[in-house]
Amino acid sequence: MSNIVYKDESYAIVGVPFEVYNNLGSGFSEIVYKDALEYEFKIRKIPFKSEKEYCVAYKDIFLPNKFYADFVVFDKIILEIKSIENLHDKHIAQCINYLKISN
Repeated sequence: MSNIVYKDESYAIVGVPFEVYNNLGSGFSEIVYKDALEYEFKIRKIPFKSEKEYCVAYKDIFLPNKFYADFVVFDKIILEIKSIENLHDKHIAQCINYLKISN
């Protein structure tokens, strides 16, 4: 775990989805999990913003459609929520693009 950026913050964040999963289990839509995550972040006093908006630059313009991060936690970590059985390469590519957009 020595290669983890923002190690203490990451450790605090990881406990939140585990708590939500232990209480809700699987099978709900993403919005239900997001609501539960928000509750856990609040009671644990972990600073977060949900649905933070980012503009997407393309060449010399900003595109009309925006990217919305599910959560930005500690003002520096993007938490993307997926309610799926398996992660695919497209999900990883999506997260990498989110990191590029958000700097």
